Amino acid sequence: MGASHSGLHKDLSSSSSSCLGDLPEDCVALIIENLDPVEICRLSNLNRAFRGASWADFVWESKLPPNYEAFLERILGEFPENLQKRDIYACLCRVNSFDQGTKKVWIDKRSGGVCLSISAKGLSITGIDDRRYWSHIPTDESRFASVAYLQQTWWFEVDGEIDFPFPAGTYSIFFRLQLGQSGKWFGRRVCNTEQVHGWDIKPVRFQLWTEDGQYSSSQCMLTERGRWNHYHAGDFVVRESRSSSTKIKFSMTQIDCTHTKGGLSLDSVIIYPSSCKDRLNRF
Repeated sequence: MGASHSGLHKDLSSSSSSCLGDLPEDCVALIIENLDPVEICRLSNLNRAFRGASWADFVWESKLPPNYEAFLERILGEFPENLQKRDIYACLCRVNSFDQGTKKVWIDKRSGGVCLSISAKGLSITGIDDRRYWSHIPTDESRFASVAYLQQTWWFEVDGEIDFPFPAGTYSIFFRLQLGQSGKWFGRRVCNTEQVHGWDIKPVRFQLWTEDGQYSSSQCMLTERGRWNHYHAGDFVVRESRSSSTKIKFSMTQIDCTHTKGGLSLDSVIIYPSSCKDRLNRF
């Protein structure tokens, strides 16, 4: 009986494999169009029909941002010719730098949502050119290979803005910060927190504005030392009827001059689809 069952299982497997291989490529493409990009790439290794279907333009067009042409022109300066939609998708999934390397953008492989990061060098930081207060520290803990480090200041203010063709959706903005300065000691990560002070006296204020009148403001104390955290600055919505580009301004301030504050590492500002923000810990 066991042998009969084993034989039946082999026959079914063989039959199933044969049926999949006999499916027309167009039919396979219609099926895999409903899968996410990661699953499509996995199935492309199944057989020739799935491999051919995985290159169909209409399959990948549905995964691309609706305004992907404007997206590509913004980061590459032009729209590339003679590329299949799968190639365009692969290009956008890579981390692409623009604006002299101060900004990086990519799309989330699962959701197709647009993610953008702005380095400390792409922000307006009060006193950044005065080495008594600020310095740029090389590090492998940043996508941009360096962070801005604050020794001490009375007036803390960081401003930024971005004008970018975000697809319709809801987005969240985060400041990536650390209390302390990271380094290496005999190959192991260490974080010096000796200069950290002043952040537990008064809260930091985050603000966000969009050109269509959206506004968000929040406050929080910076208390956790020695590790990178993402501090939520606010959310904004890009609607279908928006023009080809959306302009956003944001800030982080602590301008109570009754005390100094210092020992803060500022890496970047991150704009993420709100539906994907649970993945920020992998950033």
